[in-house]
Amino acid sequence: MQDWLTMTAADLGRGIEAREIDPIALCETYLDAIDAHPLRDRIYARVTADRARSEAAAAAARAKSGQRLSLLDGVPISWKDLYDTAGIVTEAGTMLLEGRVPDRDAVVLQNASAAGLVCLGKVHMSELAFSGLGHNPSTATPPCVNDADAVPGGSSSGSATSVAFGLAAASIGSDTGGSVRIPAAWNDLVGLKTTHGRLTLEGVVPLALKFDTIGPLCRSVEDAALLTAALEGSKAPDLRGASLKGRRFAILETAMLDGLREKPKAAFANSVRRLEAAGAVIETLEVPAVQNALEVSGMLMTAEAYGLWGEIIETAPEKMYDEILRRFRLGRDVSGPEYVGAWAKLELARQEYDYATAGYDAIIAPTAPILPPNLARLIAEPEYYVTENLMALRNTRIGNLLGLCALTLPTGTPSCGLMLMAAPDFDNALLRLGAAAEAALA
Repeated sequence: MQDWLTMTAADLGRGIEAREIDPIALCETYLDAIDAHPLRDRIYARVTADRARSEAAAAAARAKSGQRLSLLDGVPISWKDLYDTAGIVTEAGTMLLEGRVPDRDAVVLQNASAAGLVCLGKVHMSELAFSGLGHNPSTATPPCVNDADAVPGGSSSGSATSVAFGLAAASIGSDTGGSVRIPAAWNDLVGLKTTHGRLTLEGVVPLALKFDTIGPLCRSVEDAALLTAALEGSKAPDLRGASLKGRRFAILETAMLDGLREKPKAAFANSVRRLEAAGAVIETLEVPAVQNALEVSGMLMTAEAYGLWGEIIETAPEKMYDEILRRFRLGRDVSGPEYVGAWAKLELARQEYDYATAGYDAIIAPTAPILPPNLARLIAEPEYYVTENLMALRNTRIGNLLGLCALTLPTGTPSCGLMLMAAPDFDNALLRLGAAAEAALA
């Protein structure tokens, strides 16, 4: 049964289908693992054991009668603590929402439940999802699976670590500037940022509604496809036969390669060689529109965030982590004309980017240009926190700014991910590319 804790969600589902795995036993195995883990309270904000057992029992009955709802029926997963859960505290990692209890599940959780997925509980996250590092002194800071002294990446920090430490088969996070992809990369997982608007945000505590997206953190591209379909209530794409032969990838010069640290740089170079060996055609490309988008990133994201949260924040700013409070307040003084002008510049950048990259199947880049920073140093040196947070988010936020879908894959080098970015609404095509790239990198 301990082997179940490292299996993909899809393989667990196939085991249930073959009657080799009992959903009740699977649920108990995960609950036991959570209870026994010394870092449990740094990963899970709260475990929903009663709900999980009830859902697992229902899944077991369906499996016995041949009425399973999906391949993932009976598979236990965790949820970032910004997804509303009926009757269960949902605080989004902030004391500003302490004791907040929704009366209904988020729509994507309703859809996942309708596919038979089992909710193990809610996991920790960066405060209000506004950090790519994952440090949260207000609640808890999960560990990085590859470095006990480092942060795990954020803001879906607990999502990544619950999977990486074998305490969930997969997890559902959110991504506004990289919050699925950074923790997935730093904990050697697959992470999908869906196209903005594909999955409903109803019942999800927001950060910046024009950039917020939903996505899974998991152990395989197949899992990402199946989980996304479950969240949407749709059918997953067929990944069989996916190939890189003749596929055209571009590497963006300067914008996503400047300042790469040694290990991410080496891991990316090795990944490029492997993709080429699998038949991919890879070229370099200069797209000035990317830098234009980055120039308005800070203004737009902070203005969006402070516009939603400013009134609540200013009623009790002392409840917030100083670095997160500071980042929110950067949006306080953005004027209406500045905001409109920044959006006009971003829309133009999106058009220019789409035109420049139309001949390619995907853009590839290191998911993060840095490795997970040391937690003690982040706490001791505020300036270091700011610079490392910006560097962590630099490559991933390009996908959010330009409205793209994006996927991060493990490269075989610890905490170094390979990111593929595709055009808006090409999520399923990206997953097929990702499946082929995953095989090439294995």
